[in-house]
Amino acid sequence: MSNAPQDRRHFLKVAAMAATSLASANLIVPTAFAAEKGKEVGANEDLMREHGVLRRALLVYRAAADCLRSDPTKVPVNALAKTVKLFRIFGEDYHERKLEEKFIFPVVRKLKHPAAAYPDVLQKQHDIGRDLTNYVMEVTKDGTLASGNIIPLAEALDAFELMYEHHTAREDTIVFTAWKDALSKKAYDEISEKFEQIEKQMFGHDGFEDAVSQIAAIEAMMGLTDISQFTISLPGVK
Repeated sequence: MSNAPQDRRHFLKVAAMAATSLASANLIVPTAFAAEKGKEVGANEDLMREHGVLRRALLVYRAAADCLRSDPTKVPVNALAKTVKLFRIFGEDYHERKLEEKFIFPVVRKLKHPAAAYPDVLQKQHDIGRDLTNYVMEVTKDGTLASGNIIPLAEALDAFELMYEHHTAREDTIVFTAWKDALSKKAYDEISEKFEQIEKQMFGHDGFEDAVSQIAAIEAMMGLTDISQFTISLPGVK
């Protein structure tokens, strides 16, 4: 394997953009996290943190679906359109097509391991997800939502969120683990470098950092930046 380049991505370089939205919660959010020079990100860590971006997009979908049901006039259609575009480019075109479907699923299908039962189902869910993305892009393309699309869109977003949460959880805990275990250390290190090369070819720079910045800006548009608003209170529990 070739020596790791000095410009390897820094883990979690970019944090949430909208720090001003957290001021009311008395939280300080840096614009970036410092990381050690040359710290490498292995393929599995890379895949899982990309899932983190996509899960944040799912939370935008959930918030949009809730808003569609309660007060459709308050749905930031532009934010939803930006989210679905991010999901298409970063999630489907890059993460799914160029990494999972090309390098991971073929290996896992051949394993004598329970994980081998997953790739066909996961591939079908990828295909359904792309249909959902096409649908959301179509109904949001004019920057407004027709009244007849409001409830069907909310239902589609909810259904996709449930499917994809199960999807990514199985990948993170079963499929990716089995895939890594099937590779020698040398092969795993080489594929980690390959993933880095693919990312830079696709985006021209660190696509993960850019995706984190994009989803943080969308969260600010949706009023989702301050996570303290989601802290629960349990009845009878102090």
